Amino acid sequence: MRVVVCTVVHHPADARIYYRQIQALLDAGHQVTYIAPFGELEDFPERTQPSLTTVTIPRAVGRRRLGALRAAKAAMAAQMRGADLLLVHDPELLLVLPPRRGRPPTVWDVHEDTAAALTTKAWLPGWLRPAAAGGVNFAERLAERRLHLILAENGYNDRFRGTHPVVPNTTYVPDEAAPPSGPRRVVYVGHISPDRGSAEMVELARLLAPHGIAVELIGPADAAARAHIEAAGDLAHWHGFVPNAEALRLTEGALAGLSLLHNEANFSHSMPTKVVEYMAHGVPVVTTPLPLAVELVQNADCGFVVPFGDVAAAADAVVRLDADPDLRVKMGLRGHDAAARTLGWPAAAREFVAQLEAWAGKS
Repeated sequence: MRVVVCTVVHHPADARIYYRQIQALLDAGHQVTYIAPFGELEDFPERTQPSLTTVTIPRAVGRRRLGALRAAKAAMAAQMRGADLLLVHDPELLLVLPPRRGRPPTVWDVHEDTAAALTTKAWLPGWLRPAAAGGVNFAERLAERRLHLILAENGYNDRFRGTHPVVPNTTYVPDEAAPPSGPRRVVYVGHISPDRGSAEMVELARLLAPHGIAVELIGPADAAARAHIEAAGDLAHWHGFVPNAEALRLTEGALAGLSLLHNEANFSHSMPTKVVEYMAHGVPVVTTPLPLAVELVQNADCGFVVPFGDVAAAADAVVRLDADPDLRVKMGLRGHDAAARTLGWPAAAREFVAQLEAWAGKS
């Protein structure tokens, strides 16, 4: 089948969209047309895959969204001709879907609790957030009646009348966990923002510097987070955006992986993908007590749970791992083993592809 995939908000090399879902479709022998903001990429060699066609549109950023949405609407209308399925990844795209007549079966991948996430969007005025959240809730109810939905978390089903398939944010698990190696360091992988702990990680870098332990931040940062990082000078090393596979290679051998997310409603029902990825690569986890992160880390005994905002506790956990190499190795191996048993993407990939095939009438 031929699937048109569109995002106007996410980075084109988003791990869920490209490295998991699109790659699963390509591996299954399907053709994919990928509409995304490729203009911000300096290099993306994966675009040359024979069964993958890419279409560049602007990215919707902050309040600058109208032009990008118009471009996305035009691109979807042009590319859906002859397609068997349309898969969209942003709630914004619900506003600009082509008319139902002539449109192939359409799927919305619900990545997050969008209404709750609005409380952390600095670009949206505070007085407008309640109205925007109400609009999102209405759009979700309408989308449920007119589209197929897949969800990133089981907990997201509570927002809808029906029950929808869940495609979890699992990951590829290497056959073996990398042992501790290289300079003593802790890592963070993912989008960097204040609600994801940018200020705390910079402060952690200050506390760990006297111990000779570095903090590495891997991922794009919003304006507020960049201000935190720049104010820290040389304390924290920021890699910027790095494609997912390379980013995960950078985690290997680290003392710990950080997930110092805040106690926000958008995070409370979500599994932090970074925790899964640290476990898969044999890196102990230092996380705040979000419910699903606590469940993963405590069940596998593969890291430390520290209170929200308690940077000193996070520093103590890292120093303990540094002082006890045997503990570091054991926690890394336990995390890797748990990930290999229950968090591997290939099993979810087969279910994902089979579900899209069924909706497209190709199963």
